[in-house]
Amino acid sequence: MKKAKTIILGASHWHVPLCADRIAEQHDVVGVSDPDPSRTEHLARLWDAPLYQSWQEVLAAHGDAELAYVFVPHDVMREVCLALVARRIPLVVEKPAGVSLRELVDVRAAADAAGVPVAVTLVQRGGPTDRWLAKAGRSEYESVQFIAGPPDRYLVNGSPWMVDVERAGGGCMVNLAPHFVDLFLRSAGAEEVAVTAALSSRLHGRGVEDYASMTLTTADGRIATIEVGYAFPGAPLKRHCSFMRIGAAGAATIGSDGNASFTSVDGVTETAVIDVDSDPLYGLFVDQVAEQLRRDFVELPRISDLEATMAVIWDAYAHGRQERTGVHTQHR
Repeated sequence: MKKAKTIILGASHWHVPLCADRIAEQHDVVGVSDPDPSRTEHLARLWDAPLYQSWQEVLAAHGDAELAYVFVPHDVMREVCLALVARRIPLVVEKPAGVSLRELVDVRAAADAAGVPVAVTLVQRGGPTDRWLAKAGRSEYESVQFIAGPPDRYLVNGSPWMVDVERAGGGCMVNLAPHFVDLFLRSAGAEEVAVTAALSSRLHGRGVEDYASMTLTTADGRIATIEVGYAFPGAPLKRHCSFMRIGAAGAATIGSDGNASFTSVDGVTETAVIDVDSDPLYGLFVDQVAEQLRRDFVELPRISDLEATMAVIWDAYAHGRQERTGVHTQHR
């Protein structure tokens, strides 16, 4: 199969090393951008592609690209995505695709109008955790903990903007929670949920929250609690995670060590050890992008899926920030 001419915008993003080899295998990279070339020269060499300091230079030189990966800071995502859509270039964008729901909607509306497919890296879909939890059936009640390492890791991994709330839009909730909101919305079959949230930056004292707890409730009474954080110590273990889903078929649980159990409503329990490390999922996602590009990413998470998810996340921020300030308004 002919490899798509591909541009990579914002190559110093921390997810890029997780999928760089698969990008080299699956795509013909023709241009790479990053404001700090010293951090991405090795990637440009791997991909045998020219390196530019700005995404605008890449587009000027490679406006005929057949695919783009958008890893730029969140506050630039809207502008970059709209420029790609205007050139009819299919794209893959990291969540959250902007620093507000309005910015994301602008991208989705422009892409829909132009008929440009946009895939989103909600990589937990179809992964080992998703497949195990599905044993329980449609979610009735769900609990998630996903606590990653401290926020200062972004200061050394090439993405210091992630600890700037104006540039990132938020902290651990905007970054980590979309994966698990998406899984719950799909399992519950819900398009809208009521959400409450609590946010804190007490542990590390930065402008972005390092812990967030959300409660999602559907109109028919399904409930999910999702806790995310930048609160785990910096360590080779990387993170703590825990999952539970209760459905009509039974209860499925997964721990940080990958030990998983499913107990059916008949009282029969099965166990397994699964891979809960999300890092390998990014390379697999690239393989899916390459396979589905000619089919407009029909089986991948799309920008409309991200819109449903981020509507919940931005509502949660509104609620959580009002709780911290003592200001309360009516929510949709």
